[in-house]
Amino acid sequence: MEIFTTFGVTWSKFIAQVVLFLIVYWVLNKYAFGPILEILNERRRRIEEGQNNAEKIKKQLAEAELRYQEVLRKANADATKLLDEARASSDAHSQKATQQAIKEAEGIIVKARQAIEQERGKMVAEVKKEMVELVVNTTAKVVGKVITPEDQKRLSEETSKQLAA
Repeated sequence: MEIFTTFGVTWSKFIAQVVLFLIVYWVLNKYAFGPILEILNERRRRIEEGQNNAEKIKKQLAEAELRYQEVLRKANADATKLLDEARASSDAHSQKATQQAIKEAEGIIVKARQAIEQERGKMVAEVKKEMVELVVNTTAKVVGKVITPEDQKRLSEETSKQLAA
């Protein structure tokens, strides 16, 4: 007790300061720190959602690539089968009929490959478009403001460049 008087501590002022400190701490905790922590947790959750969505899109792209390979394999098998049948029937038919069958089979192969490439291009474009939209939306949510058309265009271009790489 003597040490308090030596340093000039007045009990009434000391208790008032402790009460004021507790009140300020309570107000800051309730109205400042609490909402800020909620905002940070919400942003963290949105970022995680964006990453999960990006992973889903990558999986979809991988699945589309597998389907593309399967369709190409099947088309090649069908084409090979048609070519084999054309070669087998060449003994029974004239040389002209054989050439016609080979041309048809090659045309089927070309058409199948073109159709596969078109389908693959559509799938890749769709996945890229979804990825760009996801990046723009996630960025808008994380930043917490409305993104201007110029910002959207810039983000779209950057995302397209990164996806192409």
